Amino acid sequence: MQRRKFTREFKLEAVRLIRERGVTIAQAARDLDIHENLLRSWVKAFAADPGHAFPGHGQMKPEQLEIERLRREVAKLKAERDILKKAAAYFAKDSI
Repeated sequence: MQRRKFTREFKLEAVRLIRERGVTIAQAARDLDIHENLLRSWVKAFAADPGHAFPGHGQMKPEQLEIERLRREVAKLKAERDILKKAAAYFAKDSI
């Protein structure tokens, strides 16, 4: 059995059904043919960050993009530092 995938629009409509129309989570889950816990997690994710909820596959929130950029920069700086350490050790050895 293949895992089902839901679009961002579907998730937003499901959350809107609960929040704006007052439908219970249990009823909405039955109507949409999804598990209640999945629907609860969507409502919780939307409540935590409505503007960036459900970013989609391969897309990150702005904070996650910044963290990823900083990780790449740290890795690059560590590599540069290691090269400079080796060069300093090499030249220090020659001067003795």
